[in-house]
Amino acid sequence: MKLGLLFSGQGSQKPGMGLDFLSDPLFSELISAESAASKLNLRKIMASEDDELKETKNVQPALVAVSYDIYRMLQRDLPQMPVAAMAGLSLGEYGALMASNSLSADEGLPLLADRGQYMQDDADRIDSAMAAILNPDVSAVENVCDHYDQVWVANYNSPKQLVIGGVSDQVEQAAAELKEQQAAKRVVVLRVSGAFHTPLFNQAREKMHQRLQSVHFAEPTVPVISNTLVQPFAADDIATVMERQLAVPTHFGEDLQYMVDHERIDATLEIGLGKTLTRFAKQVAPTIAHDHISTLADYEKYVKEHPEWN
Repeated sequence: MKLGLLFSGQGSQKPGMGLDFLSDPLFSELISAESAASKLNLRKIMASEDDELKETKNVQPALVAVSYDIYRMLQRDLPQMPVAAMAGLSLGEYGALMASNSLSADEGLPLLADRGQYMQDDADRIDSAMAAILNPDVSAVENVCDHYDQVWVANYNSPKQLVIGGVSDQVEQAAAELKEQQAAKRVVVLRVSGAFHTPLFNQAREKMHQRLQSVHFAEPTVPVISNTLVQPFAADDIATVMERQLAVPTHFGEDLQYMVDHERIDATLEIGLGKTLTRFAKQVAPTIAHDHISTLADYEKYVKEHPEWN
């Protein structure tokens, strides 16, 4: 078997996420270390009793910490797990880069705290929105976006889902136009804090350019497929790509196809909250096996099902 690991992105967070894993000593130890590195109380953010997860600046380090720490548990319990490639949706790329030993957690968590703040600043500055386009006519969606000066395709998630983003009133107009043209089965305006992966986040991109100058990236030990390039990251290019990533479209569906075609994966495992990426993977590669780990119960089941990897 060749396994493709998928790391969840922003939007999958929910109050109480990852708290069940705190009963595992390794997970608990890692969360404590990451809280110190990021200068954030990750346990409090994960619980979100005071709505901490409504803020991008909190979501980003907490979500990556949860998925990365689950991966570290898998390394301990399934050391022979046959990982052939990794990918993450936007924010999830940081979890994949950490898991592939390209970015250390000590550098990654403070970086994510800053990235989240930069994106929060841009989200607060402009009233923006996103809309999911289900079963789209891709050319028609792109053409409609071209009619507006501040609406863009932000995410090419799978053959059955695109996401557009931009200033709120124009996104609503574009959504209505797409419905009128019957350019998709459904158009759903999303509740998000900002239109990520559009030029509205160019100020955050500029701040990330400066911030990334001090971050060290090593060559990934396992191929990590970039949402921006649709090819594996190379150490020398990671900082440049991760800067661009903030304000240009993601191509997660093509990443999945790349892993099938070039890395020959025959199964995927989504690590993190929810199973959105698993749904995309089933749409891209319906003939291979797919699984996900969101809870401690999921984790224990997966480990029990794969004794050959321990």
